[in-house]
Amino acid sequence: MATTNDLKNGMVLKIDNQLWQVVEFQHVKPGKGPAFVRTKLRNVLSGKNVDKTMNAGVKVETATVDRRDMQYLYNDGEDFIFMDLETYEQLPVSAAVVGDAKNYMLENQNVIIAMHDGQVLFIELPSSVVLEITFTEPGLQGDRSNAGTKPATLETGYEIQVPLFIEQGTKVKVDTRTGEYLNRA
Repeated sequence: MATTNDLKNGMVLKIDNQLWQVVEFQHVKPGKGPAFVRTKLRNVLSGKNVDKTMNAGVKVETATVDRRDMQYLYNDGEDFIFMDLETYEQLPVSAAVVGDAKNYMLENQNVIIAMHDGQVLFIELPSSVVLEITFTEPGLQGDRSNAGTKPATLETGYEIQVPLFIEQGTKVKVDTRTGEYLNRA
């Protein structure tokens, strides 16, 4: 158990027998009335976001989430196979749980897998990854009809928008939270 004063981003709470991850929180002390906490929560299983307001100091139940360093090995068609770096056990994770993380994962890449009672909840990637551009059209210098960007396919098969000067074979840094091009690597 914890209070609303102990909330942190990434913390997993158990509310109404469902697991919710704290995306954002804000303590508010109005000039009139009691203090309260405004939170944005994401359902761990469904991915649904909700805004919830709670009184300050109210007890909330926290879920014990085991975060393990694992290595992504391969995709066998249905599941993504990860290996625990301590025990060397292999763990299959369904594509539904992996979600958009598949767009940024390469084989032999280390990730953090969050588990609760033996069930995989979600995969944490670093905030940015370096990937190679496998295909992009050559950019024409005078073509500015689309604000100076063009589509490019990454080595994972995911397509992002990059500036016109980026060429095929270039390594780029991509933000894993938004899927945006950051810079050349």
